[in-house]
Formats: sequence, C-alpha cells, structure tokens
Amino acid sequence: MLTLKLISEETERVIKGLEKKHFNGAREAVEKVLEYDRLRRETQQKLDTNKQQQNQLSKQIGGLMKEGKTNEANDIKEKVAELKSADKALHEIMETAQREMTEVLLTIPNVPNDDVPEGKDASDNVVVKEGGEKPNLPADAQCHWDLLKKFNLVDFDLGVKITGAGFPLYIGKMARFQRALEAFFLDEARKSGYLEVQPPLVVNQDSGLGTGQLPDKEGQMYHANLDDLYLIPTAEVPVTNIFRDEILDEKDLPIKRCAYSACFRREAGSYGKDVRGLNRLHQFDKVEIVRIDKPEHSYASLDEMLNHVEGLLKKLELPYHILRLCGGDMSFTSAICYDFEVWSAAQERWLEVSSVSNFESYQANRLHCRYRHAEDKKIELCHTLNGSALALPRIVAAIIENNQTPEGIRVPKVLVPYCGFEMLDDKMD
Repeated sequence: MLTLKLISEETERVIKGLEKKHFNGAREAVEKVLEYDRLRRETQQKLDTNKQQQNQLSKQIGGLMKEGKTNEANDIKEKVAELKSADKALHEIMETAQREMTEVLLTIPNVPNDDVPEGKDASDNVVVKEGGEKPNLPADAQCHWDLLKKFNLVDFDLGVKITGAGFPLYIGKMARFQRALEAFFLDEARKSGYLEVQPPLVVNQDSGLGTGQLPDKEGQMYHANLDDLYLIPTAEVPVTNIFRDEILDEKDLPIKRCAYSACFRREAGSYGKDVRGLNRLHQFDKVEIVRIDKPEHSYASLDEMLNHVEGLLKKLELPYHILRLCGGDMSFTSAICYDFEVWSAAQERWLEVSSVSNFESYQANRLHCRYRHAEDKKIELCHTLNGSALALPRIVAAIIENNQTPEGIRVPKVLVPYCGFEMLDDKMD
C-alpha cells in the first residue's frame, strides 16, 4: 500500500496518479487517510501530554504523603485516575483511527509511474517493441482447439467430466510437452541467476494481503473456507511472501527467485473465442520470476526481466510484441507493467503470455519488506518486481497454431532436447 509519507508529502501527485488509473473517488480516499492520520497524531499528542501530567502528579503524591498532607495527596490521586481513564478513551480513538485508516489504505491502488501512458482500457496500450515473423499458414489452417482434438493431445470434455470447464486433461506427448516447457523456462531462469524454489500452492490471508491479491481480487481466487486458505493465482504470492516481515542486508540485493506452479483463477473472463481451447483457463501452469531490489536499481532490474522474457520468446521462434500498459489497464498493485503478447496465426489475434511489473515500494509496504543500508544502517522499504516467464497455455496455443503441419505440430528446436521428440502428434514413441 502507499506510504503515509508519500500521501502527505505528495498529495496532489498521488491523486493525479490514482485518477490516471481511473480509481473512482481518488481524492475522497486520500483525504480520508489524511484525516484519520491527523486524528491519530492529535490523539497521540493528547496521550503524551496526559502521560507527562500523570508523571508530574505522581511525583507530588509521595512528597505530600511524607508531609502528612493526605487529603491533598488523595485529590491528586483522583486527578491521576481521571487522566488514566481519559488515556483509555484516547487509546480507543487511536486504535479506531489506525484501523479505519488502514482499511482505506488497503483499497487504494498503487500510483503509476510517470512513464505510464494515459488511457482507459487495453485499446490504449502502447506497443514499444516487436519481434519475430508471423507465419504464412495455408487456407485450411486450424485453430489450436481443433488441432488438439485431431491429434488427441488435450481432452476438454474429460476435464469437464472430472472437474468442470477450464480444467483440461493433457494427454501423451502434450503432457510431456508441458513438462518440457516448464523445465526449459526454469533452466533459463537459473542461467539468469534466479534461485528456484517450490512454494506451497495455497496461502493464508496475510500472504494474499501482502502482495495485494486481497482484498482487490478476492472474488477471483479459490477459497478453502474450512481452513481459510486460498489457492494461489500465481507463484508471485508465495514467493514474494518469503520476504514478508524481513529486514534484508543491502549486500544481498537484488534477490532473484523463480518458481514453477499451477495457478488457479475463478474468473474466466470474456466470451466466444477469448475462452475457447487454451485461451483462458481456471487452472494453468506458469513459471514466475521475482526480484527484491533497492529503489534506485529497480528499474534496471525491470529492464533485465523484460530482456529475459523476450529472450524466451525468441528461442521459441514466436512472433511477439511488448506493450506498455496504460493507466486504465494496469493491475491494482503495479507502478508500471509491460505485457508480452504472441501472435496466434490461426486465430489471427494476439495472446497475452506474460506481464512484467515493478511495484516499487507498494507491495513492500504491505509486506514490511525492508533492507538495511550497509553504511549508515538506515532501514528502507525495498522495491518488488515480478513477471511471468512464462505462462504455458497461450504459449502452447501459439506454438501449435504457428507450427502446424498435416502430420502434426513441429516442436521448436530449443525444446526438442527437453521433449525427446520433434513432432507433437498422437503417435507413441
């Protein structure tokens, strides 16, 4: 969440930034926070004054008792008791103001970076880079859902039978192909200096609050009510929460972690072609990269992460473009976000396969993730970043459509050593 220091010192910039994100009631929310903070600080001053008076009066009581002035001592005792009673009421005011201020802060999104373009939705996102060549498919080219059925690679109907829509069953070579992609992505992350971890697939409420999924995306998460645990929508949540309530040493930054996980999301999104086949699922696999860094280095880290994801798409021989998201299309927590989309030739549309974000200090403030300067030992909030590197379903959809042949799907060369075969088809090997 935003820091009080930022809100109080740069109030108008914060409001303007929230309006760029099309956050309704930006000014009202900020003014509420400032009012609760004023009440909290004024109450603290009253408490401090009361405490000083109590200390002064208490010192007088002993002297009066020694002098035999019992009545005067009792009068002062009554005053002290009144001040203590007032303290209790003031503490309640403080606690209420703090609680209500925090509740408002949790509803306020991150302020976008100055480089974030104005805009209301995805149509206003800006293409900053393009790469690869779109394939020329024959007139009878098929979409991936037809190819998956033709070569018996994924059974969507069995997934519905077992669980429901959005939970496909991968078969034979496709199951191996999934594992090959995961291994390739993890190996590439390791080569780039990311330490692999294998996190839990369910998290508690504190973890969801720490990375900003709660309360913003509560309706999109699967919730195990009996245990009050949430299935993760992305490995970002457990991996970033490794550093919740930690004070890191400056010499250890940047911290780089990666993780493969299944991801679970209740919200299926739109209709028609947008949700056909592998385009949008409730369960899917993804490799996530996470970085914890110093504020002055976080944008260099962001550039490194963008280069890492771009390198994966080049090796997979996929045409892609990189979008800088406008204010209206950004996530609740990000300060700046870049989406990678690959060209799905048979569908003739772009499919999002990665989002790479810098959250600056927003998540770190919720997580209490800080670092200690090496020289002056000053403690400061870290910056957190994360990115998909990569999400499998739409990568698979694009590979299948762009590499289709009458005999099967040509496997990108970089994946052949991982798969052990060159063609995705229904043949056993």
